[in-house]
Amino acid sequence: MSRSATPARWFAFLRAINVGGHTVKMERLAALFRELGLEDVETFIASGNVVFQSTEKDPAKLERRLEAHLGEALGYDVATFLRTRAELAAIAGRHPFGEEPGGTVYVGFLERAPDAAAARALSALGNEVDEFAVVGREVHWLARKGMGRSTFSGARLERMLGMATTLRNLNTVARLLARHD
Repeated sequence: MSRSATPARWFAFLRAINVGGHTVKMERLAALFRELGLEDVETFIASGNVVFQSTEKDPAKLERRLEAHLGEALGYDVATFLRTRAELAAIAGRHPFGEEPGGTVYVGFLERAPDAAAARALSALGNEVDEFAVVGREVHWLARKGMGRSTFSGARLERMLGMATTLRNLNTVARLLARHD
């Protein structure tokens, strides 16, 4: 990492960390990020949220580096979704279901915006239990009875959109953002 460039703060949301039998201690996860020369590495709760600084300005290139390194070190694919602080603030500030939605809102981080047909198909699945809104590279999912009693699943979401995603409670996103104000 070049010392002449000003490092940017990145927020990484990792898929398949501490779920489905893939257990990774947060100290090890932070060390894996530092092995790539990333600085000021901090993990946030044990679900694959990592904040760090890098002089790399190309998020896609940085995501690929992280995915390759994590995959090699952990022995399985770890889809990685990077956002800037400004992007995270925009996500936390969205209220696609109103200010008091009457349930738990989850954010699905995506590598790219889904095509219009997939976004429409997902929105059409809304019912009295679940509702969906696609905004750019994120899917907002209102689970009125919680994810455990939802009519939907993260795996189904991935199949419908044709790409990997990782879900976070919107409250987790807001708490992470508040730590870095």
